[in-house]
Amino acid sequence: MAATLHPHPGIQPLHSTPKPASSLRLRRVPSLYLRRLASSSSSAPSPVPSPTQALELDRRGGKMVAQLVGAFNDITERMGSLSNTSSSSQLLFQSLKLSISLLQTADFAPDSRLSRALAVAFLLADLQMDAEVISAGILREALEAGLLTMNEIKSRIGPGPAHLLHESLRMKHAPMKVDILDDDSAAALRKFCLTFYDIRALVLELALKLDSMRNLEYLPKCQQIAKSLEVIKIYAPLAHAVGAGSLSLELEDLSFRYLFPFSYGFVDAWLRSNETESKILLESYKEELLCALSADQELQKMLNSISIESRYKSRFSTMKKLLKDGRKPEEVNDILGLRVILDTSSDEWAAMACYKTHEVIRSMWREIPERTKDYITKPKGNGYRSLHVAVDVGKGAGGQPRPLMEVQIRTAEMHRTAVGGAAAHSMYKGGLTDPEEAKRLKAIMVAAAEVAAVRLRELGMGCGETKGLFCLLDKNMDGRISIEELMEVIHDLGADSEDAKELMHLLDANCDGFLSAEEFDIFQRQVEIMRSMEDRDDKFSSILKEKFGTIDSAGLIQVYRNELDNKLVMS
Repeated sequence: MAATLHPHPGIQPLHSTPKPASSLRLRRVPSLYLRRLASSSSSAPSPVPSPTQALELDRRGGKMVAQLVGAFNDITERMGSLSNTSSSSQLLFQSLKLSISLLQTADFAPDSRLSRALAVAFLLADLQMDAEVISAGILREALEAGLLTMNEIKSRIGPGPAHLLHESLRMKHAPMKVDILDDDSAAALRKFCLTFYDIRALVLELALKLDSMRNLEYLPKCQQIAKSLEVIKIYAPLAHAVGAGSLSLELEDLSFRYLFPFSYGFVDAWLRSNETESKILLESYKEELLCALSADQELQKMLNSISIESRYKSRFSTMKKLLKDGRKPEEVNDILGLRVILDTSSDEWAAMACYKTHEVIRSMWREIPERTKDYITKPKGNGYRSLHVAVDVGKGAGGQPRPLMEVQIRTAEMHRTAVGGAAAHSMYKGGLTDPEEAKRLKAIMVAAAEVAAVRLRELGMGCGETKGLFCLLDKNMDGRISIEELMEVIHDLGADSEDAKELMHLLDANCDGFLSAEEFDIFQRQVEIMRSMEDRDDKFSSILKEKFGTIDSAGLIQVYRNELDNKLVMS
């Protein structure tokens, strides 16, 4: 479900004057042309403005505060529970303030630089990385632009993001360690990266690579090819190795597009001809199968629950299948895929439940017997057990044959074993063939999560039930934001006190000289509404929202994520 973005997604800057034609048009995060609309029925202002009203922010400082609000809320929403500690919120808040103030006042391409910084932050948040990694992503652009030094990041933001930035910059130059990027040197380089670099910094570098690949069309063709070769040989397998499966797939597809444009065009055209209908059909098949399995009384006696996952095959993976054994496109039997996971009430029902599910599937679609693979009766050497069934789902509009669909059937216990094997296989593809080395990497991720949890655990902000950005702005914790507190934020963003006065005047509905939690919440909702109104079909949003899952459940990222969650809860 990869897509190419143009240009980098990020926050739409506020300007009260028209932008030069050469400026990049940004989404996407919020549109910050906000206008307060007069009531159509009365000239008197409403005591409390409606969240659907808009605001006109003429001064630079107010616009930057709105950018800060939009970016902070977007990132924390994507992070989920990882943003629920005061330390995490404070770290993100300080990093965003610093990045917005530096990049918006830069003399060269300020809008595109801020947009890129936020696009990377959003990717990292969707990967469920912690506030330190995301803060490093936010600040990387300012660091590379020479607007900030590593020592300044360490003193103003903290040692965690500074360390990650140092490691990611080291990784950036890793491909220069080899003269020729053949298979052997690429494998050695991947192993080197997994062994000697902080894995979280590696994830940061992967997010940066993906953002670059999404905008590769602006470079000369020779650079497109060189960067794509580097990505498909080194970074896509590394993404797979750390558990970012869908990130790896997108890196592969984008590299494939630039390295083999004609082959990509053929595969892409064929998949697109089926994609829209197929994705709708997948969801339909998923619901249909779930209903059929739930209605089978004999099967239900064996089960506690049933879950079904779905996926659509990537361009690069399809191309490999076509080349591997000379198949025709319609003969690739796993373009569409469903995975049925059965939680059996007893281990003795495991195999029987899988075969009963197989019977139900055969009653719904025509099976392709020669493509059925029974790894339950005959498990793979690594212990993998599952039943793979290829089915013909019929013809589409105009009598055109639809792609075949593969259904994998397994119990929850078989799935856990498969996921564990997938983790080892992921690291193998990344360049680690030694199981002990894989265990060591997992231990490193657990240790990193413990250290991060100590730095990011809840410190207690004394805000009662009020959470989020309002609490960060209300420094004296009296339940309201004063003009002095607002001035401090706007000063940190590089604007002056008059901007703070304008913003207070616009948001202070009852004219008491303070912003209550309710008034600030209305402002946040106004920003959110304007964001949602602009570029609804934006491809950046669809990439991450339409994916079935950004991270593999047993990859190194998920090991870190689960361990950090556990530590934060325990603390």
